Amino acid sequence: MEGVNQTRFVSEFILLGLSPRPEDQKPLFILFLTIYLVTLTGNLLIILAIRSDPHLHTPMYFFLSFLSLTDICFTTTIVPKMLVNFLSEKKTISYAGCLTQMYFLYALGNSDSCLLAVMAFDRYVAICNPFHYVTIMNHHRCALLVTLSCSFPHFHSLLHTLLLNLLTFCDSNVIHHFLCDLSPLLKLSCSSTFVNEIVIVTEGALVLVTPFLCIAFSYIRILVTVLKIPSAAGKRKAFSTCGSHFTVVTLFYGSIFYVYLQPVSTYTVKDHIATIVYTVLSSMLNPFIYSLRNKDLKQGLRKLISRRHI
Repeated sequence: MEGVNQTRFVSEFILLGLSPRPEDQKPLFILFLTIYLVTLTGNLLIILAIRSDPHLHTPMYFFLSFLSLTDICFTTTIVPKMLVNFLSEKKTISYAGCLTQMYFLYALGNSDSCLLAVMAFDRYVAICNPFHYVTIMNHHRCALLVTLSCSFPHFHSLLHTLLLNLLTFCDSNVIHHFLCDLSPLLKLSCSSTFVNEIVIVTEGALVLVTPFLCIAFSYIRILVTVLKIPSAAGKRKAFSTCGSHFTVVTLFYGSIFYVYLQPVSTYTVKDHIATIVYTVLSSMLNPFIYSLRNKDLKQGLRKLISRRHI
């Protein structure tokens, strides 16, 4: 029993990171520090522009501001530890720190997913039922949708974290990744991961796929409605309100499905690139995607910047 207790709770894990070569560490540090600063700046500007411009006090931008806030928290869960490890010889993370990082990785990542589904529903109502938009997307319902999107994923994340905490780690504490993700951690366990894998392919897949199906259903209905619009200008206007969101959804879900809709045993180092896309790059690119293709948001950002210069 004493041996089991000692191996059940390892004191720390070693994160191998993106490259084992010492000469790569400083360039990677500079690259990801730049990405992190751009992510923080871009998403903060989006939030401030929406809060300061009354013309942007609509459901679509209300949801976007929470998406930007979630992206800031999501990236902060991952990148600062990466930056520390780039400059450290001993690239370790404590057992508690590893589980905490994994918890917030899934909680905030799935909050992003749910918010994207809510934003797709908002576009569906705006285009397919415009005369009842104000009634359907009232402030109370918008607040409720955001609350559910940001709270429900925490129960999902807690379930996987608690199940992982029951496992035994005895042969190795080296994680072939730059963060504490579920699949690499399960591969380290020397006890049975059958229950964990069953929960991943059932509850995990349900939580991951359900928001995507809601988005797909919304866009199918939007497409059918837009194709019925007689004028080409009307079709372009309708599609333009969805273009940014559709781009973000494609980037986010394309990479996340590549990583998670596969057996744990097939998880390899090649999946690091896809993980970087949905954890780091998508959070950085979202403000650019939304602002570059949105006249109202660009105007709000110009007002915010000009006000700061006065």
